[in-house]
Amino acid sequence: MLTYQFLTSLTPRQTQEIISLYRGAAWWSAERDDEGLVDRIVKGSHCFLTAQDHGKIIGMGRAISDHAHDAYLQDVTVQSDYRRRGVGRHLVSCLIERLQLDGIRWIGLIAGRGTHPFYHPLGFSVMPDSTPMLLDKPR
Repeated sequence: MLTYQFLTSLTPRQTQEIISLYRGAAWWSAERDDEGLVDRIVKGSHCFLTAQDHGKIIGMGRAISDHAHDAYLQDVTVQSDYRRRGVGRHLVSCLIERLQLDGIRWIGLIAGRGTHPFYHPLGFSVMPDSTPMLLDKPR
């Protein structure tokens, strides 16, 4: 049975399950595992949402914001064996609803390579004349 839960603090088991999701999405490698970082990510987010199957975290998404007007969705991922079941769609919808209830009106995201078609039916479109950018890593 799938349930969805906003988290503000984590158990050690939840921390490990979230690390597993970051690894599964190829965003983190084993060298990056940092339980303290996961805790700071959850606590520093506007909201952090999980999808759980019988208490095990199988999907996540979060929003970062200024708590006034703007927010970005980030780190939306679902374990591969739970994909194409509407879990990701429900995560995004719940995050949008929560942000709107909190008064956030501008909601953006940077879609990873090849994932933008997932977001179109959820109301997102490409921002014309915009280019996502990242600060170069120090040498």
